[in-house]
Amino acid sequence: MKMKPLADRVIVKMLEAEETTKGGIVLPGSAKEKPQVAEIVAVGPGGVVDGKDVIMEVEVGDHVLLSKYAGTEVKVDGVEYTILRQSDILAIVE
Repeated sequence: MKMKPLADRVIVKMLEAEETTKGGIVLPGSAKEKPQVAEIVAVGPGGVVDGKDVIMEVEVGDHVLLSKYAGTEVKVDGVEYTILRQSDILAIVE
């Protein structure tokens, strides 16, 4: 199934969280925090949203930092994605 986001929404795939700490301690699955860095897989067209003109500033393939509880998680063909508004993206990671 192919997804195409509408308006100012983007679809991201979360990147894996670190499995070890800086000190070298391996974390079990229950101790890992939800990752906040994701890769953009699809971008909506932008346009007029809530009476304001929205220009999309992100592109497919960008790695971005998200708000901790942003978006809606969906599972398509066994892969988990998050759909969120561009305004929930805090920064582009370079």
